[in-house]
Amino acid sequence: MPLLIILVCALVLITVLAHYECLRLISHFISGRDGVPRHKLLFVIFGALAAHIFEIAIYAAGYWLADSGLHAGNFSGIHILHAADYFYFSAEAYTSLGVGNLYPVGNLRLLAGLETLNGLLLIGWSTSYTFLAMTRFWGPS
Repeated sequence: MPLLIILVCALVLITVLAHYECLRLISHFISGRDGVPRHKLLFVIFGALAAHIFEIAIYAAGYWLADSGLHAGNFSGIHILHAADYFYFSAEAYTSLGVGNLYPVGNLRLLAGLETLNGLLLIGWSTSYTFLAMTRFWGPS
């Protein structure tokens, strides 16, 4: 269990720092460039989406490590897990979708719960960032 707590803290730290850096790079890229403001806004949207997909992949790797390496629990609902299954469950937890056809058992539940909290915070961060970009770039036609 202590190794799982360390893993959870590391995943939260890595994803928050990754999100910060992605938004910083997006800001840097769009700030000094001439161009159509709406194209800049699309860059913000797709950049934030790419950041979230990257963060989901980080958590998927964390699930794989916790499941296969740390033996901190397992998943029910499927017998043989592939990389796509870890990614699917991570996307489900990150977005708080919670379909339930694949779910963690044992101590992995802690990782799933904290990924949902972290995902909601990062999605909210992207939402506020996108809103600020829209107020800046979304002018009349």
